[in-house]
Formats: sequence, C-alpha cells, structure tokens
Amino acid sequence: HYGTLLGSRACATMAAAAWGTGALYALLHTATAFSVPLCQGNAVDQFFCEIAQILKLSCSKSDYLREVGIIYFSLCLVCGYFVFIVVSYMQIFRVVLRMPSEQGWHKAFSTCLPHLAVVSLFVSTAMFAYLKPPSISSPSLDLLVSFLYSVVPPAVNPLLYGLRNQELKAAVSKTYVFNVHKMHGSLTGVSR
Repeated sequence: HYGTLLGSRACATMAAAAWGTGALYALLHTATAFSVPLCQGNAVDQFFCEIAQILKLSCSKSDYLREVGIIYFSLCLVCGYFVFIVVSYMQIFRVVLRMPSEQGWHKAFSTCLPHLAVVSLFVSTAMFAYLKPPSISSPSLDLLVSFLYSVVPPAVNPLLYGLRNQELKAAVSKTYVFNVHKMHGSLTGVSR
C-alpha cells in the first residue's frame, strides 16, 4: 500500500524540490553574504564561514538588515517545516498505536523516533544560534552551537539508521566486545 502512495515519481519530485530549495537558499545567502562590505577584517571566529559571524564584521547597516531579514524569513520557513514534520509524525503515531501487534509498534517507533530526534536537535540548536540575544553571545558558545547544528546531526544520522541494520549492529557489538576483552587483558596481564 505504501508503494502505491509514494512511488518513484513522487520520491524523485520530493528529492528535486528539497535539493532545489536548498540550492536556492544557499545561493541567496552566499550572494548576500559576499556582497556585504567588511570593515573589521575578514577573520571569522568559527571553524566555517557562518553567516552570523560574517554579519558581525559588516559595516553596512542596509546589507546587514537585508541579511537579517533573510535569516528571519528562513527561520519562519524552518519552523513551518518543523511543525509539518511533527504533525506528520503525530499522524503516523496515531496510525501505529492502532496496530494490534507490539512488534509493529516497535518497528515503527524505532524508525520514526531517531529521525525526529535528529531533526529536533538540528532545528533547536539552529534557532538558538540565530535567535539568541547578543548579550549571551560569546565566541566559545557560538562555536559550540554552530558545531551542534552543523556537524552533529549529519554525523549521528548514519549511525542511528545504520544501527537498525542487524548485520551492522552485530559487527559493532563484536568489535566492542573484542576491544573490551583486549583492554581487560592488557590491564590485568591475562590474554583472552
């Protein structure tokens, strides 16, 4: 039934829409950020060239306000997408809870909850990064928050989805057990 509702054409259309809007969004920010004149040098206190950090170096009030407007518009869209995702998951959970089998519940929840956790982490840290008041801003906090929303979700995603694969789970646990035994042996002088 799922295959008839969401065929390859629908998947391709959604993927193209996601890639297209992502590319347009990136192009919009890149063009705006590179057109902002910088008065305070070009050294950014981040591990990547983040828009908020570039705006701190700006000396043009109008360019600054234009980019801030784009950021707030983007945040409104992201909040809308997040609400759409949460409502979709509520519908999924409503259907899942009607299932008679507990095994079906477990399978559905083990698929949905990790995705929702990663999306929540990304959206909440990104919103905090861009909406926090300047009074609590510090270089180390900015670095930590930007790391949380730019590195952690893409790194955690394959791990969460990969650990559902039984073969991968068995390989990870086997490696873990082997390393624990090896470490124990080296600490006690007894090899296993």
